[in-house]
Amino acid sequence: MADAIDLPAARRLAFGVVLGQAAVTVVAALVGWLAASRTAGISALLGGGIATLATFAMVAVAFRQAAAASPARLLGTFFGGEALKLVLVVVLFVAVLRWLHPAPIALLATYGATFLVYWLALGLGLPARAMGRPLRGAQG
Repeated sequence: MADAIDLPAARRLAFGVVLGQAAVTVVAALVGWLAASRTAGISALLGGGIATLATFAMVAVAFRQAAAASPARLLGTFFGGEALKLVLVVVLFVAVLRWLHPAPIALLATYGATFLVYWLALGLGLPARAMGRPLRGAQG
């Protein structure tokens, strides 16, 4: 079963992404606060917080199944997690923009900065054998 996914390692990587996003959020909020204003810092905290909370919800739903669950069931939980993440992002952005009136650039820049964590996690967290192996049927 060489092609099996190491679910505990994937779970650790996913929760590592959440922690990384939280760290990026805190750093961006501090930089925004110190370099611009209190509003910029809070707006950065909100933008990164939306991304971090949505990712946490996705990971919690996606990895709630045991490793012994069927592949179809695992895939279903991942789709459910992604759907929840999308709904949370939309609802939280609408709520923040409607009621809190943040600095839009700080809000969106920090939200976007949290995606760097995904790229770093993919680049550094995936095993080398997974990166160099072509997909089945992709040999041409």
